[in-house]
Amino acid sequence: MEIVNQIIQIMLSSIFLLFGLSVIAWFWLDTLRCREVAKSVCKRACSELKLQLLDDTIALGKLRLKRNQHGRLNVQRTYQFEFSDGGDSRLQGVVIMCGTVLEILEIPGYMHRTISPV
Repeated sequence: MEIVNQIIQIMLSSIFLLFGLSVIAWFWLDTLRCREVAKSVCKRACSELKLQLLDDTIALGKLRLKRNQHGRLNVQRTYQFEFSDGGDSRLQGVVIMCGTVLEILEIPGYMHRTISPV
């Protein structure tokens, strides 16, 4: 009977370990996909406004859980990026994504709070 209990404990711990690894893998892939969508939004907005996205990169600034318009819990990510208007200045913009959906895009001096996809 003791051997059966040990086998059950090993199986349960293996299941929990696999579940934990699956959640981590999902989160990592979801973060990569969201980052690519946010980066393409920034590139497109900068291109339309005749701005240059500096370093061709965005940086994750904030991460939290938020409910979407359907009541589902999603990960909200706030990214920061730098852009230039052609001079020597480096200005900072913000893009907020809920899941892979654009919530807010801020490009100070050029575009203020866009709450729909660009």
